[in-house]
Amino acid sequence: MGVVSSTSTDYSAQLRLADLRVTRPRVAVLEAVHDHPHADTETILAAVRARLPEVSRQAVYDVLNAFTAVGLVRRIQPLGMVARYESRVGDNHHHVVCRSCGVIADIDCALGDAPCLTPSDEDNVLDGFILDEAEVIYWGLCPSCSSATQRSQP
Repeated sequence: MGVVSSTSTDYSAQLRLADLRVTRPRVAVLEAVHDHPHADTETILAAVRARLPEVSRQAVYDVLNAFTAVGLVRRIQPLGMVARYESRVGDNHHHVVCRSCGVIADIDCALGDAPCLTPSDEDNVLDGFILDEAEVIYWGLCPSCSSATQRSQP
């Protein structure tokens, strides 16, 4: 999926395409998610309040839930972490998470056209399921944390 321009007009068009009414809080939340990939709700709330100081926490939660429901944003929640939101949707990409600092980065599907959507099913567990998404999370140390670990070892 391509990079979306960060003008409010583009955000308004995205809201209209999703059959959502264009409001200042919705535009501000969509802009915050685009500007802060993999951000948690607190980060998004702070970014929105920088533009709209009067917006309530509940309004931001409601907008994020509405955006997730219509596919404007994707909610991810790696084990042991709070929910995060991203604007990269519809391409079945995966994530890598640093075990030390918690930074999250996007990883494209390993090979070909979403091979993870064709899992092994020797036990016929998937009979009747129509798969449309796979959630793969890779865990390890980011370059900064890896370097710090190596420096601290004798």
